Order: sequence, then C-alpha cells, then structure tokens
Amino acid sequence: MPGSGRRLKRRLFEIIEAAHRGDRASRAFDLTIITLITLNIIAVILGSVNSINLAVGRYLRWFEVFSVSVLTVEYALRLWTSDLKTDRHDPVMGRLRYMVTPMALIDLAAILPFYLPWVVGLDLRFLRAVRLVRLLMLFKVNRYSSSLKLLGEVFKEKRGEIGVTFFIVLIMILMSSGLMYYVENSAQPDKYGSIPEAILWSIATITSADPAGVYPVTIAGRALGAIVALLGIGLFALPAGILASGFDDVLRRRRLQTAMSEGSRICPHCGRPLEPESSRNGEGAGGGQAVRR
Repeated sequence: MPGSGRRLKRRLFEIIEAAHRGDRASRAFDLTIITLITLNIIAVILGSVNSINLAVGRYLRWFEVFSVSVLTVEYALRLWTSDLKTDRHDPVMGRLRYMVTPMALIDLAAILPFYLPWVVGLDLRFLRAVRLVRLLMLFKVNRYSSSLKLLGEVFKEKRGEIGVTFFIVLIMILMSSGLMYYVENSAQPDKYGSIPEAILWSIATITSADPAGVYPVTIAGRALGAIVALLGIGLFALPAGILASGFDDVLRRRRLQTAMSEGSRICPHCGRPLEPESSRNGEGAGGGQAVRR
C-alpha cells in the first residue's frame, strides 16, 4: 500500500476508535454514532406503538435505512482497519480475529437483521421480531463510554466471585424447591405437583417477586418459605458487595497508574500517591516567610 494510503488508513483507524484527547474529528465521529444509536432505540420503541407506527411508520423506515447504511459503512471501515490493532503482518488473519471479537459481533448483529429479508424470505411477524435485534445497538455505546468500560472491567475481574455467588443461589433454589415439594405436595398437589413447579415458587420467593398465588399452607411450608425469603435477601446482597469492592479496586489501580505515569511516588502503606517534594518544600518556604513577617 502506498504511503498516502497507509496514512489514510491510520487516520481512519484513529477516527473510528474511541476519541483521544484533542482529536476533534474522532470526538465528532463518536458523538455522531452515539446520537444515531440513541435515535434508533427511540425509533424501535415508538415503532412498537400501533398508532405512532401507522402515522409515521414510513419515516421510521427511512430513518432505519439511513442508520443501517451509516453503521454498515462504520463496520466496513472497522473491518478494513482492524489489522492495525490485531495483526499487522497478516491482514487477513487480523481481520478474521477482529470479526469474532464481542464488539464486532455486536456491530454485525445490529445491522444484519436489515439485510436478512433480502437474502431469505421471512414471515412478516418474524421480521418484526428480527428488527427488535436493533436494540443490540445499545451495546455499541460501550465502545465510547468510559463508565461502561469500567463496569466491564469490574465484571471481568470479579467474574469468579460472581459466578460462585450465582452457583450458591442455584443450589439454594434446587434445595428449597425440593423441600417445598415434599412438604406441600400432599396439601396442594395442584400447585406443588412436581419439583419444577416448586422451582417457580422458589425463584419468586428468593427474588421477592409475587409467586402468582402459589403460597404454602402447611406450618412447615410457611416456616420454610420464611427462611428462604430471609436467605434470599442476604444472597442477592452479595453481588452488590462484590461489585462495589471491584469498583474500588479498579479505581484505585487506575489512580496508581496515573500517578506512576506522572512520576509521583507511591506510599508503600496505603498505596496512595504522595505529594511531590517540590510542592511540600514550596509550602514550607511560604510558611516560613509568613512566620518571619
């Protein structure tokens, strides 16, 4: 590729990636895509209202065509420049690796439903359901939001603890539903006729949802229901604590990385950045002058 072509490719890569400080073109591109995604979500929601769909459905369809066209060009540009990020020595393999990344799959899923009717014949009812996949565009915002990136980093770091928590919840659901089946089956065979039916009651009780009129009537069943409800409150508080701890760890690590990149010293006891010697000496000198005055 000639030098001018490489420079163009590099510049396009810088623009379509998350904006860096001072890059106005990249910032404008990010804001345009975020605005387009937001308007698409609003259009999908409004299109589900029959009266609005009958009145402005044609304009919503035109906007969908425009949006998918823009996002298709964006996907093509990301695919073309992806080898700069994945594998510069083998562009084909670099692009293939990019195509199976989570964000690339979301980008493809956001535009693919628009082209499906042109490839295969779809029932109109199924086509309406397929268009709802456009809601996946919401996940594209993750590429431009530092807050969502932070949340993803926390989930990735704490996935082991969160997985263990949900495994404990699963065990509790199975055990409580089995016990409730054996306790309530003789008294209410129509509502607790099997363990799967009791599982629905267990999930509703643990999540503090309405069990749809399915309540235990025996003394043992009511006692078990109270215990399960109390344990459910504690179990569902665990993920919140784990995520809060993860946010604290990630933010502290980011602050340390920022301080180290700026050349600040780190306290070995609390892990916080120390004030530079020059600022402390300046304060001391100023204080001394004030005293002498």
